[in-house]
Amino acid sequence: MLPFTSHHPYYTAENARGAVSCCGVHNHAQSKPAGAKAYPFASLRCPCDPPPPTMALAGAPVALRAPSTAPFPARPHPGRNPPSLLVVSASSSPPPPPSPAAADAPARKPFTYSRASPSVRWPDMDLSEYYSEPSSPHVPSFPIPMPPEEEAASVSTGDGLPAGVEVVDAGDGEGEEGGDGPLEASEERQSRTRAKKMTKLALKRAKDWRQRVQFLVDRILSLGPGEFVADVLDAKLVQMTPTDLCFVVKWVGRSSWHRALEMFEYLSLRRWHSAPAHNPRLLTTIISVLGRHRQDALAEEVFCRAMRPLSTSASAAELADVPPSAQVYNAMMGVHARAGRFERVQDLLELMRARGCEPDLVSFNTLINARAKSGRVPPGTAPQLLSEVRRSGLRPDTVTYNTLLSACSHGGTACLEDAVKVYADMEASGCKPDLWTYNVMVSVYGRCGMPQEAERLILELAENGFSPDAVTYNSLLFAYAREGDAEKVGKLCKDMEKAGFKKDEITYNTIIHMYGKQGRHDLAFQFYGEMKLVGCKPDAVTLTVLIDSLGKAGQIMEANDVMSEMLDSGVRPTLRTYSALICGYAKARMLVEAEQMFDHMLQSGIQPDNLAYSVMLDILLKAGNVRKMMVLYRDMVRSGFKPDRSLYMDIIVALKKCNKDDNAEEVVKDMEKVAKMGPQLISSILIKARYFDWGAEMLKHAVAQGYDLDEGDFATLLDSYSSAGMNEEAYALLEFLKEQCPNSHRMLSETSIIMLCKNRQLERALEEYSRMLRIGSLSTTLSVYESLITCCEENETFSEACQLFSDMTFFGVEPSQNIYRSMISIYCKIGFPETAQNLLHQAESAGLLFDNFSPHLIIVETYGKLKLWQRAESLVGRLRNQYQSKVNRKIWNALIHAYAESGRYEQARAIFNIMIRDGPSPSVDSVNGLMQALITDGRLEELYVVIQELQDMDFKISKSTILLMLDAFARAGNIFEVKKIYYGMKATGYLPTMHLYRSMINLLAHGKRVRDVELMVAEMEEAGFKPDLTIFNSMLKMYVKVEDFRKTADVYQKILSNGFQADEETYNTLIMMYCKDQRPEEGLSLFNEMKRQELEPKLDTYKSLLAACGRGQLWEQAENIFESLLSKGCRMDRSMYHVMMKIHRDSGNHSKAEHALFLMREGGIEPTIATMHLLMASYGTAGRAEEAESVLNSLKSSSLDLSTLPYMCVIDAYLKNGNYDMGVKKMLEMKADGLEPDHRIWTCFVHAASLCHETSHGIMLLNTLRDAGFDLPIRLLMEKAESLVIELDSFLDQLGSQENASFNFVNALEDLLWAFERRATALWVFQLAVRKGIYHHNVFRVAEKDWGADFRKLSAGAALVGLTLWLDHMQDASLQGVPESPKSVVLITGTALYNMVSLNNTLKAYLWEMGSPFLPCKTRTGLLVAKAHSLRMWLKDSSFCMDLELKDAPALPKSNSIQLIDGCFMRSGLVPAFKDIHEQLGQVGPKKFARLALLSDENRQKVITADIKGKKEKLEKMKKRGIVRARKPTRLRTGKIVRRRHQKHLQSTSG
Repeated sequence: MLPFTSHHPYYTAENARGAVSCCGVHNHAQSKPAGAKAYPFASLRCPCDPPPPTMALAGAPVALRAPSTAPFPARPHPGRNPPSLLVVSASSSPPPPPSPAAADAPARKPFTYSRASPSVRWPDMDLSEYYSEPSSPHVPSFPIPMPPEEEAASVSTGDGLPAGVEVVDAGDGEGEEGGDGPLEASEERQSRTRAKKMTKLALKRAKDWRQRVQFLVDRILSLGPGEFVADVLDAKLVQMTPTDLCFVVKWVGRSSWHRALEMFEYLSLRRWHSAPAHNPRLLTTIISVLGRHRQDALAEEVFCRAMRPLSTSASAAELADVPPSAQVYNAMMGVHARAGRFERVQDLLELMRARGCEPDLVSFNTLINARAKSGRVPPGTAPQLLSEVRRSGLRPDTVTYNTLLSACSHGGTACLEDAVKVYADMEASGCKPDLWTYNVMVSVYGRCGMPQEAERLILELAENGFSPDAVTYNSLLFAYAREGDAEKVGKLCKDMEKAGFKKDEITYNTIIHMYGKQGRHDLAFQFYGEMKLVGCKPDAVTLTVLIDSLGKAGQIMEANDVMSEMLDSGVRPTLRTYSALICGYAKARMLVEAEQMFDHMLQSGIQPDNLAYSVMLDILLKAGNVRKMMVLYRDMVRSGFKPDRSLYMDIIVALKKCNKDDNAEEVVKDMEKVAKMGPQLISSILIKARYFDWGAEMLKHAVAQGYDLDEGDFATLLDSYSSAGMNEEAYALLEFLKEQCPNSHRMLSETSIIMLCKNRQLERALEEYSRMLRIGSLSTTLSVYESLITCCEENETFSEACQLFSDMTFFGVEPSQNIYRSMISIYCKIGFPETAQNLLHQAESAGLLFDNFSPHLIIVETYGKLKLWQRAESLVGRLRNQYQSKVNRKIWNALIHAYAESGRYEQARAIFNIMIRDGPSPSVDSVNGLMQALITDGRLEELYVVIQELQDMDFKISKSTILLMLDAFARAGNIFEVKKIYYGMKATGYLPTMHLYRSMINLLAHGKRVRDVELMVAEMEEAGFKPDLTIFNSMLKMYVKVEDFRKTADVYQKILSNGFQADEETYNTLIMMYCKDQRPEEGLSLFNEMKRQELEPKLDTYKSLLAACGRGQLWEQAENIFESLLSKGCRMDRSMYHVMMKIHRDSGNHSKAEHALFLMREGGIEPTIATMHLLMASYGTAGRAEEAESVLNSLKSSSLDLSTLPYMCVIDAYLKNGNYDMGVKKMLEMKADGLEPDHRIWTCFVHAASLCHETSHGIMLLNTLRDAGFDLPIRLLMEKAESLVIELDSFLDQLGSQENASFNFVNALEDLLWAFERRATALWVFQLAVRKGIYHHNVFRVAEKDWGADFRKLSAGAALVGLTLWLDHMQDASLQGVPESPKSVVLITGTALYNMVSLNNTLKAYLWEMGSPFLPCKTRTGLLVAKAHSLRMWLKDSSFCMDLELKDAPALPKSNSIQLIDGCFMRSGLVPAFKDIHEQLGQVGPKKFARLALLSDENRQKVITADIKGKKEKLEKMKKRGIVRARKPTRLRTGKIVRRRHQKHLQSTSG
């Protein structure tokens, strides 16, 4: 029959650190035949053990602990004085009576199980002929077998004796072993009235031994406090054998271990029937008695005394004559086993073997019992213990198997396999299972949550001839109670009562525990009340279960009330009761109350167990009381207990935090000696406690000594290193271990790979993996592949992940669910959803089901992104059939978005309707999917219709839906709709978000809505949002587009002031701004700054910077930029090469232009006609018309269809060189080749005619055009213009705007007309070009109150016409006073060259000659600025402005009135003066230039000479005075250049 504590649920109660269970295992006593001599005693005490108490009863004083009401003395509390010792002698007065409190306290009642009797367990069977009922309360409830050697010889009667017991005369006689005995009467003192002493043989054969033993037991137990056992034994009332005396000691020990120990000491002093130390049976009996009463220290003392020699004079031969006895060792092992001290039992087993005493089956059964009680048995322990029994040459019996099964029953699910193996081994060995066996197996299945298997075993039990008893029902009841099946528990209770068994304490305790665990405390207390009503008195276990359940539920006050009720009812709390309440206090964070309860437990005399010590240590650690914790820890170790691994970990961590390194060393020593921890485990704990160096050194020391590495502990150690960021130290340790542990190389490599993956060092992990493959380590574990693939997924190295998965499949490693999930995600990310779906099918075929549908979701989403909506639809349909319409809402939404990606609104709406009909109901994401489908399909006008339908269906339109619509209209550039939605959203209460502001500002900035953007930014700041870098970048782009470079600079300053770091977009925009503003130097500075910050400019940025450098004639910088592009291997388009060819053409380096063409072909870009045109233009600019003609000839030989463009390049080259005949000839060749002259040829000839020095040459070129069929230019030059207006208008309409044909032709025509003084004609041609949109209508803006003008892209002649007309308008406005002028008037000339002519220089020369107040802008190039007042005065007073009317000359001049010099298109008569002034004086102001230009050559030279001389004299005077001032910066220089020169000048003067 199973004892109560083996199967009751409370004894698996959990505390804050884990489950600790207490089990009791039935131990069948087995002994060797009597008569075996005891081996001489030897001391086993460790030097550090406390000295044992000395005991004596006759004469000599005895040192005993103070009496207590507890069954064993109270243990001293840490930090308090030890309890005092009471010295008792034979003549001393009796001990004082107990205190009233102790007297009132109820005596501890031993647990008795009323169903131990077979007749009670099976009431339906008549077992009276086999078993008799117990007749005395002192006789145990289970039958005690009669020892075969004890049979009484005769029975006599006497006064005061039981019937059949005779009183013998006192006297000296021989004992059975040859010694004197106090209970054997001598023959000299025999009386005739008394029975004579029986012989030894008769005494052995006497059958009244029970009556004699019971007689002496009663006499001894009836002794008063001042009486001694010696008085009873010296009276020699009955004759006893040594075996009878053993039974007396045993039976007395059931009630009083003090009297049993006193009797044993008396017999030891009198050496009755040989010394007890040499009597294994008596020694075994007293050790067992002390062990049952938890007097482990006294039992250890008796054992140690017995193992020492009886006298110091005993020789070695005498000692060798005393053989050791296994009974004594077994008894002592039983004492330690009862306390769960497995290591001590192992030591005793080894000591037996060392002293020549072979362990018997009882020894191994005791060892197994100790292992079971030492705590949760690790998996695999039971088969190992069974193998150890067989290795010793013993055959396991039923007790062995039952004990092993009991141990497995407390291991939970982890030990289920061990229990099944042991049970199978039992059946295979022929050892028949008994009822105990079946009950234990029922308990095993119950604890593992397998009640069906437990029921099957009960059926097997009945088939093998056994009947279930109360323990069987209670075990099965516990199985279903553990599962929380209250219905099945109720049914079993009814079945139990039908079988004749009433619900007992165990039944009620199980039910109460079940409801307490479920939190149904009302039902638990209901059964508690029922238990008391039916007369089943709640014991300590019942109340402990209630306290434990309430404590775990956090109802600590109710648990405290149950404890008070327990004390009031006289039930003495047990160790488990106190432990449960302490755990409850600890869970409720009531640390002070928990500590007080622990103190109360100690005062009650209850010895703490491992659980109580562990909980209190945890409480003290949480309270931070390290001093008390160390005191309690030392007491715990002295009591034979040890903390578990996690508690040791917490202790070391606490000591580390408090810098208690000395205490930490003490604890580590205990971990080595007491806890028997290996060095690698200790090092793991030390490293977790941040003793990194200490732990690493200990591990290295252990490995150097030959210890094997434990994979789990080593992984924990590396994790600790990794979490502390000590990666390099971890790698160094790995390399050391690889050298020291060649057998663990594979494990170390795998651990290294896992650690590298955790530290995101994928490259090193892959290198280590490749190294493993090279050395032949192919059996890589699943965890390694899982770590590598997961790390590859995080780093987005998908190709490596696919290769790893391929290796994994090749080596036969079955993928885990996480690997399948990662690979499905990876294949979807790289655009292979079909492969991902195949992997999903493989995982499902392998039984790996994904409950959250995340793989299905990502596959559907990927199909949608790839516009494979049919496959997504098929997958969802299969999923719907598989799970019977229970499809996740996320799957439906993913399918809707898959349709939306392809613009399939109708299909998406069908799924939306299915969700409404069958569920789950659509969400905001579903609505957004519908809207996205319309947006993708471009049906923006239907968005409002769908919104209205959804509102009619009671769907609330969310903010995200509105934002989606707003983004759609924003991408479409519909500013009106965007603003309407924006203001409507604000009206409905939806506040704008940062994303909304970002989208709005980006849209408005893209539309150049400067005012709206500024208002939106202001509104955003008022709402508490600060513009981010994206918004600033949008504003930068906007201001660059509108060419408001000042505000662009302001925005950039805001970016820096707000603490943002400029990104690629910022730098690219700023560089584009500087390129547009003709400031390539600053653009190059930002370009270099980007390089320093490792930011890569866009290709458009490179192109703009190249073009700006070309315009700014920064040839070297342009070449460096182009070379950097080539060195990086950037794939450039054709336009980049064209830009470089233009730059080389402009710089005159035509060989490099040819090289650019070669690079272009080498880059895989075939040149086009435009490319060859650039090359030919380059040759033409260089005056190398022959090379241009050779290019033309090569084009002719190719299969390309040529246009007039390449011919125009050759003709233009000859015309620029003044070789007009060759130009005409090439045009005729072109006509011969089948190409008629077009606008390009006409423009080329007109432009060449405008630059002809002689009028005749120009007329010749124009006549050539007339001969070719185009006479309009010569007629405009020779005839009256009024008759040609309509014809010119019609011609310009024919040209259109293709390739800027009209623009280029009008520009060339304006140059021609201005050069040959047909300026009135040039004026109406200019006005016609403005009217037809060829020139901008706002070339000058006097009527708009701006008074500014923009002549960029106009030819020199057109600009001069426009300038004259602009001055005339301003003169009229200044005279009339309407419109008013601004403070400054700006003329935009630009810096670009048009047909190698600088418009800026041309206009400056014209204005300077007139003495105008226009000056170059100080901050920007290409601008001329004049103060409005000075301009108005000049327009009124200057003689040059007296007549601004443009008129045609009466006749054509003989020579060209305009001359091109240094890119300046100026009046021919001004050229000599211009050269004199600029060569001798440099740049001068407009007024000074005008005065000098009007002088004759002789007077001009005198004035220039005097001016130079005056400057020199002035400088000499300043040097003599020692004052050298920096030159005052002129208005013609920018501030930056002046500052730079000023700084250089100061440095030179200071040096």
